[in-house]
Amino acid sequence: MLRGRAQLSQLSLCPMADAEPMLVPAPGGEKRACPALEDEVAHSTKRPRVQKDENNRGGHSHKPAQDEAEEPEGEETEPLEEEDGEGAGLGSGEAFAEMMKHGLTELDVGIQKFVSEHKGFSGILKERYSDFVVHEVNKEGKTVQLDDLSVPEEAEEASVAEQPGSEVFTEEQKHQLEQLQLFKKKEGNVSIEMADDTKEKRTLVHKAVKTLYPGLETKTEEREGKKFIVAYHAAGQKALAAPRKHSWPKSRGAFCHFVLYKENKDTMEAINVLSKFLRMRPNVFSYMGTKDKRAITVQEIAVLKVTAERLSQLNKCLNNFKLGNFCYKKHPLKLGELRGNHFTVVIRNITGTDDQVQQAMTSLRETGFINYYGMQRFGTTAVPTHQVGKAILQDNWNEVIDLILKPRPGAEKGYLVKCREEWAQSQDPEAALKKLPVKRCVEGQLLRGLSMYGKKNIITAFAMIPRNNRLMYIHSYQSFMWNTMVSRRIEAFGLKAVEGDLVLRGGTAFVLSAAEAETHSIQDVVMPLPGFDVIYPTHHVGKGYREKLSADNLDIDNMRHRVRDYSLAGAYRRILIKPSDVSWEVINYDDPRISLVHTDVEKLEDQPPPVFNKEGKYRALRMEFSLPPSTYATMAIREVLKMDTSIKNQTQLNTIWLN
Repeated sequence: MLRGRAQLSQLSLCPMADAEPMLVPAPGGEKRACPALEDEVAHSTKRPRVQKDENNRGGHSHKPAQDEAEEPEGEETEPLEEEDGEGAGLGSGEAFAEMMKHGLTELDVGIQKFVSEHKGFSGILKERYSDFVVHEVNKEGKTVQLDDLSVPEEAEEASVAEQPGSEVFTEEQKHQLEQLQLFKKKEGNVSIEMADDTKEKRTLVHKAVKTLYPGLETKTEEREGKKFIVAYHAAGQKALAAPRKHSWPKSRGAFCHFVLYKENKDTMEAINVLSKFLRMRPNVFSYMGTKDKRAITVQEIAVLKVTAERLSQLNKCLNNFKLGNFCYKKHPLKLGELRGNHFTVVIRNITGTDDQVQQAMTSLRETGFINYYGMQRFGTTAVPTHQVGKAILQDNWNEVIDLILKPRPGAEKGYLVKCREEWAQSQDPEAALKKLPVKRCVEGQLLRGLSMYGKKNIITAFAMIPRNNRLMYIHSYQSFMWNTMVSRRIEAFGLKAVEGDLVLRGGTAFVLSAAEAETHSIQDVVMPLPGFDVIYPTHHVGKGYREKLSADNLDIDNMRHRVRDYSLAGAYRRILIKPSDVSWEVINYDDPRISLVHTDVEKLEDQPPPVFNKEGKYRALRMEFSLPPSTYATMAIREVLKMDTSIKNQTQLNTIWLN
C-alpha cells in the first residue's frame, strides 16, 4: 500500500503498442525520487520569429508549468508559493491516483505519433532523482560541470581588505554561530557580550557574523546596562535589505559567475534560497535557463557584486546545493544564451531485449523524435492550462475565473477544496481567501485581486497573478494547437517534406514549392504556433489551423488582444529534433539502492564510480544525449520506449500493478 504521493514516483513505463501492458514492479530500496514523470529542463530565447520558445511577443518571456519556466529579463522575480500548508497534503497514494484519474493523457493534448518502427518496451523512470541528470551547455558549446570548489586568489586578497575575519569571536562563539546557522541551536539566537563596547567594535562584529555565517542577521540589544550583539536566523523571514556595499575593486568584474549543482530543487526555488541567505533580492541573480526540480541539475549562475568567498560559505549550510567554479566577469547572464542541455537518463528494470534497445536508440540518434510540447506544459489537474488560455484569448473573463476557482473532480489538498467550495457557494473572494493558508498560490493571488478590485474589474484582478504565470495559460493553448496540427501533418504526409510545407531562411518562413520540397528533408520543416505575425502551410493541414481556431471561437486573422500582454505574435518550431552526442549502455545491477550515475559532487568527493555486476538480476538503460533549448527530454524518452508519458496513464498502470 502506498503511503504518500512520493512513492508514486516509481512509475512503470510501458509501451503504448502493448495490448496487455506488462508492469514491472519497482525494486525496493531507498527512495530519492519525486512524484512524476514530467522532468525536463526549461530554457528559452528572446527571438520572436524562430520558435526556440514561446516568446511570442518579441522580448517577453513566460513561466509555463514545469520545464519551460523563465521570466523577463530585468523584472523582479516573484514566484508563486507551493500549496503545502499544514495538513493540506493529499494524504495517500490512493488520493493522488484518484486525482490523476481526472488528469490528461497524451491524446488529450495532441501527442499522437511516433517516428520509429521498433517495438516499445517498459521500464522505470526516476526511481531515484539521480536517474535524471542535466548539465547545461553554454553558448560556447561547453558542458557546464562542477569540478572546483576553490575561491579565486584575487577574491581571497580582496576579501582580506574588505571583510572582517573570524578573530573577533571566541571558539565557543564560533561553534554556537555555526550551530545556529545549521538550525541546530534550539535557543534560536546567539548573544555576544560587548565587554569593550565601541561603535567600531560593534560594527566589526555585525559584519563578521553576516560575512562568515550567511543566513544569520544581527541586532544590538541592551540588557542591564550591557550591550549585546544578538545573531539570529534570517532565512524564512521576509528578505531584508542588502547589507551595506563594500568598495568593489574596479579591476574586478562586477558579476561573480559560478556553477550551481542542485538536487531536487528548481532554479527559482534555489535562487530564492540563495537570496534569503545572502539577504539580497532575487533579481541580482541571472542565468541562461531554468532547470526543473525533479532531477540533479548543473548550470551557470551570475550574481551582482557578491564575492566568491561569501558564496562559498553557503556550501557549509545548504543541503542539496553546491556552488563552485567561481570567476568574475563584467557581464551578467542572459536568458536563452545557452546552446542546450546534456541529459543523462537511467531507465531501470527494462524489459526490452538488447536488439530492441539497439533499434530504439539507433533510431533516436539517426532520425530523432517529434518535437512535441511535453505533458508538463498542460498541468496535472482536471482543468488543463490550455483551456484557461483559450478563455483568455476569447476574452471570456468569467470563464477564466470559473476555470481557475471552481471545484474540480479528483482528490485535492484540503484547504483548496474548501476554498473552491466557498467560492462556488458564496462567490465572495474574501471569504474564499480566508480558507487559504497559502496566499501566494494562483488561486490566492486571483482572489486577492477580486477582493481588491471587484468582480467587475476581472482583468485588473487577474493581473495580480505574476505576469509569467498568466502568460503560461495562453502559451499552453498555443502548444496544444501546435501538437495537434503536427500530429495531423505527420498523419497526412509522413516524414518527408512536401509542397506547401514551411521552412526557415534567415529566421523568416517560406512556403516550399513541389520542386523545392524535393531538396529538403523533414528536418528542415517547421510548423507555426498561431499568432498575428506568422504564415501557415498552404496544404490542407495548414488550412486546418483556421478551422481549429474557428471551432474555438477565435479568429486566425485577428490574434491581437485588447490587453497587449495577451496578443500573440506566434512563432515557428521544428517538427523533428535529432539529438546530438547520443550514447547508451545496458547495465546489469543487483542493488536497486545504488546510483547508476557518477555525479559531479561524487567526483569532487573522490567517491568511486558505481560498479556493476554483469550477472545482476536487474537491467537498466543508461542513455546520454544533448538537446537544443526548448525541447523536451521526456518526448525523446517517449520515442525510445513507445509509451504515454502522462502522469494519468502511468498512475493507472502503477495502480493496476499495486492491486
